[in-house]
Amino acid sequence: MNIKYAYKEDQNSPCQACRPAEWSPWSDWSGCTVSCLEGVQKRQRVCIGIGDCEGKKVEVQSCSLKSCCPQAGGWSDWTPWSECSVTCSVGQRQRTRQCNNPPPSCNGECEGDSIETIPCDTLQICPTHGSWGNWGAWDQCSFSCTREGSGVFPVQSRFRECNNPPPSTSPLGRDCDGSRQDTRECRDVPFCEVDGQWGPWQDASECSVTCGVGRIRQTRQCDSPAPRHKGKDCVGPSQRQTICNTKKPCPIDGQWTEWGAWSKCTRLQGDPIRCRQRVGNQYRHRKCEGQNYEGKWCEGKPRDSRACYDMDNCPLDGSWTEWSEWGQCSSPCGQSEKTRYRECLPTYPPYPDVVEGATKVVEVFFSGVPKPKCSPIDGESLKVEETTDCKNLPKCP
Repeated sequence: MNIKYAYKEDQNSPCQACRPAEWSPWSDWSGCTVSCLEGVQKRQRVCIGIGDCEGKKVEVQSCSLKSCCPQAGGWSDWTPWSECSVTCSVGQRQRTRQCNNPPPSCNGECEGDSIETIPCDTLQICPTHGSWGNWGAWDQCSFSCTREGSGVFPVQSRFRECNNPPPSTSPLGRDCDGSRQDTRECRDVPFCEVDGQWGPWQDASECSVTCGVGRIRQTRQCDSPAPRHKGKDCVGPSQRQTICNTKKPCPIDGQWTEWGAWSKCTRLQGDPIRCRQRVGNQYRHRKCEGQNYEGKWCEGKPRDSRACYDMDNCPLDGSWTEWSEWGQCSSPCGQSEKTRYRECLPTYPPYPDVVEGATKVVEVFFSGVPKPKCSPIDGESLKVEETTDCKNLPKCP
């Protein structure tokens, strides 16, 4: 059974994972219950899976956003009145005070305003500021149809100029405030074509199996939405075969892992056998994994052994292999190269490849990595490579 699936005890039960019970990650801590001094905050987690989880579902801890609560301060004396804010017509003068007599504590504030203003007249003529002229004609709509039910319509624009009057130059007047462009929706365009879209798949048969995951036939309707306003029909099949989960585990037979590496070739007596015609033994292991729900245990043995000669790091005469086949080109286009090689392989001594065991004749294998010795080729004694260009490749884009 796939543990990534879940199941329900009945239709109204919550969804449960098909694995042993375990806690979900903790939620983030909630906000502190007070804004100053000491309060509390909590976090929680959910038990997911089959069975009960050990430990707490909810944790609560103390919290403090501020070590003190705000205290109001007192105002200083007002400053002298400022100069008039404008150089023509009527402006304002102002004075200020500071909240520092005493200063507030813990982010407190003073009650009242920190600024007072009074009018002032400069007795000077002000410049003429610009004013907008009439709007021009409406442009064409931005597109020719609107999507039914979207509430989004095409728009059209019109423009105006700052010339009624234009701003003065001496004294310098301000340009017009606002935008020279106005837009509105085009609500009299027709609805756009609506292509059909498939609705959700619905089961049309029972699951093909009584345990684990099987297949089920499903159908769907072209109604989400149905084609309207000369739109296209739905594309694709209206029926399909898909997987279904019976929420009942099927027996799972065990499977052997790959064999592990062979152990070092040795004798139980500890006799020296490396680089000698003395038979030792080596072993490898594997595991039976995945057996569950009364499935079968793996057939065969978890341990394998064989007779061996220990040739690890043994100096041996070697011989060069013939040239290998040419390798693949280094690039699919432009300039590219390919390589072939020869290797110096060891010539093993003529030890018997079978020996008489206690109860049977057994095969003997050479174990370990020897050190072969070949006559050097181009200064190389173990591997020599040859490289050539790949011809007639296409140009790279």
